[in-house]
Amino acid sequence: MRYGISVLLLMMLVSQSVSGGTQVLSYQKQVLALNDDRVPVQVPKGYRLEWLARMDKPRMLSFAANGDLFAGSRSGKVYRLKPPYTKAEVMIKLDEYPHSVAFREGEILIAQTDGLYRAPYIAGQLNIEPDTVTLLAALPGGGGHSSRTMAVGPDGRVYVSLGIQRNCSDQYLGVGYALDNQRGGVLVLNEKDIGGWDIFASGLRNPVGFDWHPQTGVLYASNNGPDHMGFDQPPEYFSRLTQGSFHGMPWFQFDGERIQRDECVDSIPPRPVEEVTLPVATFPPRNAPLGVAFVAKGEMDENLEFDAVVALHGSWATQPGGGFIGSHSTRRPPKIVAVRFKDGEAVRVDDLVSGFQLPDGGRWARPAGVALGPDGNLYFSSDSENEGLFRLRRMR
Repeated sequence: MRYGISVLLLMMLVSQSVSGGTQVLSYQKQVLALNDDRVPVQVPKGYRLEWLARMDKPRMLSFAANGDLFAGSRSGKVYRLKPPYTKAEVMIKLDEYPHSVAFREGEILIAQTDGLYRAPYIAGQLNIEPDTVTLLAALPGGGGHSSRTMAVGPDGRVYVSLGIQRNCSDQYLGVGYALDNQRGGVLVLNEKDIGGWDIFASGLRNPVGFDWHPQTGVLYASNNGPDHMGFDQPPEYFSRLTQGSFHGMPWFQFDGERIQRDECVDSIPPRPVEEVTLPVATFPPRNAPLGVAFVAKGEMDENLEFDAVVALHGSWATQPGGGFIGSHSTRRPPKIVAVRFKDGEAVRVDDLVSGFQLPDGGRWARPAGVALGPDGNLYFSSDSENEGLFRLRRMR
């Protein structure tokens, strides 16, 4: 089901609470008018969901220091949106898949499937000439989980995540694997070794989104589980990543209680089960968690400070077996959720924005990238159905 979006927003207040270790969230129902249709959306009380701009298959979002918003895309375009973010301009069109961008002094970094690229860039620049884009460091390419998410960390280093190709691909970031099979985790650019990478974390099947906790500086990532274990296993991960941490995949799966050996890959695990790092939180299976962004002090509201916002893309799997043949109404619905933190530790997962999936299983948006803007509001992209940019704005 596909809709065009109008700006009309009607609101019906419905209070709902969620218990837990941090302050509870209260919700309200907002009816979003989409041309001739109106769809209910649940948002936190005191917020409003807004449609801002159309883009072609946008993915990860990032803000430049001057407040401009940038989006990579599956369409090969890198977009720029100046405040108030209602018009998307194509900065450059590339032949590959520019999934994410980041900035360093005097340059823009673009992560594509086969490598990390850079080009000279000054804040406010209108476009990027293709012949100025050069390869900084190659990455394993090829099909299957071809997105590459990249960000500059608090330490000034450049981090890139990449997934293994399929459910059980014998691929690993470690000794004994050819370059094309060095996949499934997070790498850090080694600028002393030109074009080289250091391994930060391994054993992640597809860690699309990651960000650093604003207080502790610890890196956390979403991680997509495999599809071959049905509809109800394994749960999707939200994981704490540390230097050298091993998260088990594809050899081991966490079933919600304990780590199980996954017999779909018969090679000897590169590290023993005792060294597998458990996720700090989980999402229901077949939810496809993508973008991750932490809420810093002063953003959104005090109740959400230092929590992680995660885009759940929703998957194609249907009940009962997890294949295509079941009713679409049984698919896991797309959502924006918050991983709630207390004293620097994850304690639970709460819905933040829900209602993207209709009772018949049709979807009017699928969240992909998330970012907190200079105005303290949450921005997220939808890369299918109504493709473009949304904002969850606090009503002050």
